Amino acid sequence: MSESKDSDTNSSMQTLPLLPLRDVVVYPQIVQPLFVGRDKSIKALEHAMSKDKKVVLVAQKNPTDDEPNASDLYRIGTVASILQLIRLPDGTVKVLVEGISRAEIVSIDYSEEYFDAQAEELKLSAMPKKESDLLIRSLLSQFDQFVQLSKKIPPEVITSISSIDEPGRLVDTIASHMSLPLEEKQNLLELAKLKSRVEHLMALIEAEIDLFQVENEFEEE
Repeated sequence: MSESKDSDTNSSMQTLPLLPLRDVVVYPQIVQPLFVGRDKSIKALEHAMSKDKKVVLVAQKNPTDDEPNASDLYRIGTVASILQLIRLPDGTVKVLVEGISRAEIVSIDYSEEYFDAQAEELKLSAMPKKESDLLIRSLLSQFDQFVQLSKKIPPEVITSISSIDEPGRLVDTIASHMSLPLEEKQNLLELAKLKSRVEHLMALIEAEIDLFQVENEFEEE
């Protein structure tokens, strides 16, 4: 895939239980609760808990698909660590995961009771600090404007993310707070070049801000 060519060559391959996700994209360094009900997914989590508590999380293209195969999953996902696993009375599982790194799914093994995936870790390309600082300031300023207009995101979120000085992590954190379509969340995960990720998110926020402003003008009229 062209994706891996855009990334650094310092990648590592690992075999991990795979968890298909419905309507969710988990980003690196983001802590996310998930509710899991499918037998295969629960078995994948149980296997991970008995080993090193690592899984690879991959979004389904169609959230309603109960038995997804390789072609039904996106090829870029996130290697994550299981922080907590709680079995609920109805037989489902609530699991708290923390993203570690982006990964490309190289192959999937269906022979076990759960999906096993060979995943290759993908590194983000770096950028000069001066350019990085400028993009961080621009992104924070734009997201601040978005939060003020949206009224759905607590203002304290801006305070909590203003100390993030790494643009890749800032993109992931902001994206996790926004109600973007699944395809857009996945697109952000797949972009390998850091500058492309920041600019793409800024374009998405700009579109949302324009929409809010049109709605506000309509309400005033």
